[in-house]
Amino acid sequence: MSSVAVPFYQRRHKHFDQSYRNIQTRYVLEEYAVEENMALERHIVEERISRAPEILVRLRSHTVWEKMSVSLCFTVQGFPTPVVQWYKNEELISPASDPTKYRIESKYGVHVLHINRADFDDSATYSAVATNVHGQASTNCAVVVRRFREDEEPHPAAIMPFHLPLSYDVCFTHIDVQFLEKFGVTFATEGETLTLKCSMLITPELKRLRPRAEWYRDDVLIKDSKWTKLYFGEGQAALSFTHLNKDDEGLYTLRMVSGGGISEYSAYLFVRDADALIAGAPGAPMDVKCHDANRDYVIVTWKPPNTTTESPVIGYFVDKCEVGLENWVQCNDAPVKVCKYPVTGLQEGRSYIFRVRAVNTAGISRPSRASEPVAALDPVDLERTQSRLFKIVISKDDLEGDVQIPGPPTNVHASEISKTYVVLSWDPPVPRGREPLTYFIEKSMVGSGSWQRVNAQVAVKSPRYAVFDLAEGKPYVFRVLSANKNGISDPSEITEPIQPQDTIVLPSAPGQVVATRNTKTSVVVQWDKPKQEEDLYGYYIDYSVVGSNRWEPSNHKPIKYNRFVVHGLETGEQYVFRVKAANAVGLSENSQESEAVTVQAALTCPSYPHGITLLNCDGHSMTLGWKAPTYSGGSPILGYYMDKREANHQNWHEVNSSLITQTIYTVEDLIEDAFYEFKVAAANLVGIGQPSDPSEHFKCKAWTMPEPGPAYDLMICEVRNTSLVLLWKAPVYEGKSPITGYLVDYKEVDTEDWITANEKPTPKRYFKVTDLHEGHTYVFKVRAVNDAGIGKSSEISEPVLVEERPGTKEIYSGVDDEGNIYLAFDCKEATDASHFAWGKSYEEIDDSHKFKIETEGNHSKLYFKNPDKSDLGTYSISVSDTDGVSSSFVMDDEEFERLMALSYEIKNPTIPLKSELAYEVLDKGEVRFWIQAESLSPDSTFRFVINDREVENSDRHKINCDRSNGIIEMVMEKFTIDNEGTYTVQIQDGKAKNQSSLVLIGDAFKGVLAESELQRKEFLRKQGPHFSEFLYWKVTEECEVLLSCKVANIKKETDFKWYKDGSGVEVEELPDLQKGECHLSIPKLSRKDEGVYKATLSDDRGHDVSSLELSGKVYDDIMLALSGMSKFASPLKILCTEEGIRLQCFLKYYNEEMKVSWCHRESKISSGEKMKIGGGEDVAWLQITEPSEKDKGNYTFEIFGGKESYKRTIDLSGQGIGYKIGFVLYRGKVIGGLPDVVTIMDGKTLNLTCTVFGNPDPEVVWFKNDKAFEIDEHYAFSLEQGKYASLTIKGVTSEDSGKYSIHVKNKYGGETVDVTLSVYRHGEKMPEIKPGQLAKPRPIPPSEEVLKPEGE
Repeated sequence: MSSVAVPFYQRRHKHFDQSYRNIQTRYVLEEYAVEENMALERHIVEERISRAPEILVRLRSHTVWEKMSVSLCFTVQGFPTPVVQWYKNEELISPASDPTKYRIESKYGVHVLHINRADFDDSATYSAVATNVHGQASTNCAVVVRRFREDEEPHPAAIMPFHLPLSYDVCFTHIDVQFLEKFGVTFATEGETLTLKCSMLITPELKRLRPRAEWYRDDVLIKDSKWTKLYFGEGQAALSFTHLNKDDEGLYTLRMVSGGGISEYSAYLFVRDADALIAGAPGAPMDVKCHDANRDYVIVTWKPPNTTTESPVIGYFVDKCEVGLENWVQCNDAPVKVCKYPVTGLQEGRSYIFRVRAVNTAGISRPSRASEPVAALDPVDLERTQSRLFKIVISKDDLEGDVQIPGPPTNVHASEISKTYVVLSWDPPVPRGREPLTYFIEKSMVGSGSWQRVNAQVAVKSPRYAVFDLAEGKPYVFRVLSANKNGISDPSEITEPIQPQDTIVLPSAPGQVVATRNTKTSVVVQWDKPKQEEDLYGYYIDYSVVGSNRWEPSNHKPIKYNRFVVHGLETGEQYVFRVKAANAVGLSENSQESEAVTVQAALTCPSYPHGITLLNCDGHSMTLGWKAPTYSGGSPILGYYMDKREANHQNWHEVNSSLITQTIYTVEDLIEDAFYEFKVAAANLVGIGQPSDPSEHFKCKAWTMPEPGPAYDLMICEVRNTSLVLLWKAPVYEGKSPITGYLVDYKEVDTEDWITANEKPTPKRYFKVTDLHEGHTYVFKVRAVNDAGIGKSSEISEPVLVEERPGTKEIYSGVDDEGNIYLAFDCKEATDASHFAWGKSYEEIDDSHKFKIETEGNHSKLYFKNPDKSDLGTYSISVSDTDGVSSSFVMDDEEFERLMALSYEIKNPTIPLKSELAYEVLDKGEVRFWIQAESLSPDSTFRFVINDREVENSDRHKINCDRSNGIIEMVMEKFTIDNEGTYTVQIQDGKAKNQSSLVLIGDAFKGVLAESELQRKEFLRKQGPHFSEFLYWKVTEECEVLLSCKVANIKKETDFKWYKDGSGVEVEELPDLQKGECHLSIPKLSRKDEGVYKATLSDDRGHDVSSLELSGKVYDDIMLALSGMSKFASPLKILCTEEGIRLQCFLKYYNEEMKVSWCHRESKISSGEKMKIGGGEDVAWLQITEPSEKDKGNYTFEIFGGKESYKRTIDLSGQGIGYKIGFVLYRGKVIGGLPDVVTIMDGKTLNLTCTVFGNPDPEVVWFKNDKAFEIDEHYAFSLEQGKYASLTIKGVTSEDSGKYSIHVKNKYGGETVDVTLSVYRHGEKMPEIKPGQLAKPRPIPPSEEVLKPEGE
């Protein structure tokens, strides 16, 4: 990034308004006049000293040791100042591509290339080329990087001949700066706050003379601003971000500048997009800048966001805000498609800031970081002054004379052409007319012959203007007119035809992408630049885990170089990468994906061995042991080199010329009683690593003690939260008797007392230490024991933090597709040099007859070749070249049996079946046998076997297999008595087999045969008119019984008839067969409707009959259904009768065969003299004869309707119905009955006597022919004792014939009894007299007083 110089008037003033222009114009012009004068003088001097580059001090060759730094320097002069480029073997060196390797400095003609920590690849020819407009000069040198071997030692003087600091300020005192805690690669999100810190040790610490801390982002110096705050003091340098944006992403470098040179440290800061306000919206644009500012016009540019996971950006909105306000205004109505937009309509003299928002199909992004403020002023105003060498200011207006109307503008041309707009620029007119100018722009489509004014409503004050609303693909010409208050000028010269089109196109996709290992969490990605790389903003890199097809962005701000280190990857995972280029038009297509690369550290030399221990000595030789390096450098360790020297000797001597392949070695030819020290270096494919620290002084004296020597090669594995496993090797020196066991001791690092973990010596060379404290650090040692006692202690182990590592994996068991039992372990931290060491009882497995080990990448398996009970036990694994990754697994009886059972199932596989062999009878009477497997491959085979004979596909046995659904079927068209037997299907798919059988013998076969014949008959029946649904009954809401059926395959000629018991049934209306349904209604069903009902269909195609026997259970079921309609029954009602009280319930239908019951006080009532149960067609009743007090209470009528029953209840004990009981119990009655007919001869005396009753006593009235008559000599009435009533007729005559009635009534009612009197004359034949019958009384209702409702 390069900073853009702004005019001095913009630097001095943040805000501009009209008052400033009126008051300060003269000052501005005077200051500019001085600057223009000085520029003229500089130009004269520069012309005199211009010359081509000349090398004064040339590069010189260097030979340096590996890991040292080297600086290449040369001096060049020339004018203009030459541009210097550095080359390695004729390839251009770009420091930004690898800032940790190269750094370039240039100051006062001295140019320096720093190469940090040189390695073999840095051996090359280096060239420097200086170029300016007058010529070119070059110089070159060779750099040779050597590796330290034998007794050669690096010399500090070979680092560099001299050093030039980058700073312009000179620090004279030598100060050494050593970084202690450094900031690493950092990942952050937009909107967060962040601080990058480095603590350091400064020597000497001088308060008045300290080094200077400088922060750089992508080699651009960072200063205090609204977004960044710098701090340096108390041994710490910090850079704080108040509000992160993607603009802040980049490589950050801290440089400490002192007299001793420059100490620097760099790390990358990644800034992710903040969460979108709308799901799927793009990230915010970045790096918003303003260019070509003028009175009312500015060009805004920005960089596009990466859209790895979002839909592509379709355009951008540009917003402006006047400085000091917070009102953002959108500048463009429609999204602009390129990352550049000319903003017009600014107010002269005011300052503005701008921001940009991206748009895609999902929505609008968050706004970008606001640009730096820019003032709306035109630099052309400053050219209106002329100056001499003296300070005399003359304006151009003073030279114009009396001209008032301006001249036409000149040099009208298109300074920028886009698909949607054209920016016109021109020179102001001469003369200008001494008044403020405005401009009018006119356009004309080529060939149209007409001109159209573009800015009729807007006055343009700047000599440039953006013309929009142009037809795509059409050429235009333009002209400009000047105007002031005195008038308008003539038009300018017409421009050449200009066609709106994009001058910048999308870049092509980058070329081949190559990814290489870097560290355990990063990968270096390099790619070929695209064929069209003009005007590129940079590149975006995406990565994806192999197989996931999910891409993630690596960088969120375009990088300019074709090499990038992708950080934040998972160790051991495989990734692929792709790159796309970005320019103002947008993003290119993605490049092709790179080859997959596994995230592992790059190959280096191994680290140093440690823990050199004396294991045995016989006076002339020493046996030494040591621990392998912690890290092998990514390549297997090939062996070790050992050096020795006697105590107090300075020179080391080589012990072995060929590699030692073990971590134990016997050094021969030593001097007895002399003291020696040793050091060991490991070697791998890359080279020899750093040697170990020298051992302690070992005395070459023979060991004769009876106790054993020290155990060695202590290894700690399986570190968990409260335990770990300690392994070791047996002492080389056993003492005077064999070793019987080992004692394990441990202690915390900061304590003095050792704790023995095992009370009794363990005979094994491993031990699990438990009950440790999580988060504490321990050290361990081992002592061997024999009959003589406890021997020497081993070397103390390295400190171990007892804490389970995140992501710890364990061994797991399984069975593969072939049925082989295995134990497996995954380790993502494994490198190419890692070795998976399997062990049983912590002894490495080397029995190839029992086990097989397969390791591929970061995955290893231990196979059991012939598993048996001897394989029970503890299995372990450790992975070298990792941070102690290890695990163990206990194979017990239960786990072993589980694995063996699973293995047997796989080795003897069966095809899983969804269903066994089954049959179904099809519509035509065909029988289909079928079986379905879970799945069948295209290569699967099968066969059908019937009664031990295989059947083939034929017309009789149609066999088919749908392998996609796993269905195998056989259809037998004719199933006959000969097909009885056993049916079997046998399937084979690869090694898997299965079969299923179906036995159809005896009753099972007869059932299938009968069903087949039935279906065949049904098929034939349906060829003509037929019943699709046979006769069935249903009950309507009106309690009619409908006999219904459905018909099909009918035509007009089809005849339909109803029959009952063989006789035709006449119906009022023939059914409409076209509707497909026929009904026969039976209202008020009774026993007389029982019988066999038939419906027949017939035509020339055939005949079909459906019958229903309406009797027995069918009749009972219909009755239950009719009972179910009792839900519409009325409430119980009371009716007073001659006999007593009748309780009635009215229904839509009632039949005595319906299942009903009457209950009194929850006791069921049986029909009898006292209480009689009965009913009619629409009513059910209970007659209570001569009711008494005990008959009071609740009465319930219940009808049973199949699944439900319906109840109606009434209470006869309340006052509200007392009158009804009183009417029965206490009403007036005729107890002694009167005959209904009386025959008497005239002249006789007739006496009609009866007994009456009532409480209170009733009133008795006699009537003749329903008319009351009075007592006279002929008629006499009497009522004795209130209960004997009589009517006496003296001297009966024929006129007395008629109807006589006695009316007995009290307040509860009464009754009337009629007697017919027949009088015959003397001499006439006496009428025949029938046996006497009592007259039936007629009830009389109670009085209105009694009938009043309760409460009135």
